[in-house]
Amino acid sequence: MKIAFLNPQGNFDPLDSYWTDHPDFGGQLVYVKELAIAMASLGVDVDIVTRRIADKRWPEFSTPFDYYDGIDRVRIVRISFGGNDFLPKEKLWKHIKDYVRGIKALYEREGSFPDFFTGHYADGGLSAAMLTHDLKIPFSFTAHSLGAQKMDKLGVSRENFREIDRIYRFSYRIPAERISMKYSVVNFVSTSQERFDQYSHQLYKNWVDVYDDSKFAIANPGVNTRIFNPMASELDHEIADRYNFVVSSYAPSRIENPVIVSSSRLDRKKNVTGLLKAFLSDRELNEKANLLIVVKGVSNAYNESSKVSGESGKILRELIKIVDSYHARDRVFFMDISSQKELAALYRMASSKIGLFAIVSLYEPFGLAPLEAMACGLPAVTTKNGGPSEFMVKSGNKYGILVDPEDIIDIARGLKKLIFDKALNRELSKKIVAYVEKNYSWRATALTYLKVIEEKRGFTHEVPEIPAFFLGRSDPPSLL
Repeated sequence: MKIAFLNPQGNFDPLDSYWTDHPDFGGQLVYVKELAIAMASLGVDVDIVTRRIADKRWPEFSTPFDYYDGIDRVRIVRISFGGNDFLPKEKLWKHIKDYVRGIKALYEREGSFPDFFTGHYADGGLSAAMLTHDLKIPFSFTAHSLGAQKMDKLGVSRENFREIDRIYRFSYRIPAERISMKYSVVNFVSTSQERFDQYSHQLYKNWVDVYDDSKFAIANPGVNTRIFNPMASELDHEIADRYNFVVSSYAPSRIENPVIVSSSRLDRKKNVTGLLKAFLSDRELNEKANLLIVVKGVSNAYNESSKVSGESGKILRELIKIVDSYHARDRVFFMDISSQKELAALYRMASSKIGLFAIVSLYEPFGLAPLEAMACGLPAVTTKNGGPSEFMVKSGNKYGILVDPEDIIDIARGLKKLIFDKALNRELSKKIVAYVEKNYSWRATALTYLKVIEEKRGFTHEVPEIPAFFLGRSDPPSLL
């Protein structure tokens, strides 16, 4: 079987250039790459179809085809459309028809078409619907995020819509999502909450029935178990030495204490301040354990916090202010971790100290971070709000601790449970590795996709209706 992943925005290359450093090179690219590689390992031929950029400032994306070293069956295909320069995703909408035309021309030249399309994000979903209209090849839709929730966060109203739409192009994005979710043979979601909470938004009313089980399948994002696993690497000693140096600089006697690891963006939603307050407000907890907050790119946060700009810098300085109000620099430490491999080594070190991973976000759409820690054998305390509630307790079995992120007493309770109950900590450490591998690896994600795709390929599907404005024949109508 051959599957084409449609992802016109961002780009792919063997070095994963610009990933996380540019808004269009975010998590969905990681998702597409890892899922494609996992499918290939199961014997499927995969094309990741994206955009060719003939711009000397973006030389990584200039060739029509590319490949990942050592990976068979995966091909990066770059279609020329929208000119030569890099374009942000918001400026691609009027060119999607040319992307689709280029895809058809490619496969016509090669003499065969994929058996199935998977559309990613709204522009990939729209592209898949256009191809299904012309070729009658079925497609799935994976939204990754939906525009209606973004509009809500931005406070979009009738009064300010036109101004905001100039930037975000919701007048294209929302109709593209509607078409994608309606005409796909299945919508892949990460959690049931995504299905029932996000797809039920008023802007999608009558476009998809969230109670129609045939239209949805849960395919959890996967952990990269090539990196996040319990097997020691060359980095482990280096990370342990770095941690020991950080702790010994303030409290040499606390090097062997259990360590609570916090690793997330410094973002209000991640509620790191709530975690810190919970830790410091419980005397028994902060006397017996260390709290380690990962801050990328800062070797000594206490001395260099002024170098961190934007919202992250503001939150970092607030954290330090709270620490100093408790005179707690000998209990709360900051550490620079620059790669996933270093992070995995840190998790293994924390596990060896009977520690834990903690993330108490106000809401987590899915929650890949705690699963990465768990794949290394490090038990987790997580927010009860969102995705973690679906994987920390499953089929009556507990695989970690859920807490109320808005209750620092409850957060402290969860932390203490795993710090002081060493038998429970070790028990979880033993079983969570296999649990993640079986249910939340990319191989598991790929198996879910392929099972559903095989079931849906033979179904009769409705031919999509594509509005004239996506074909360049008119402007989009008013959305609100």
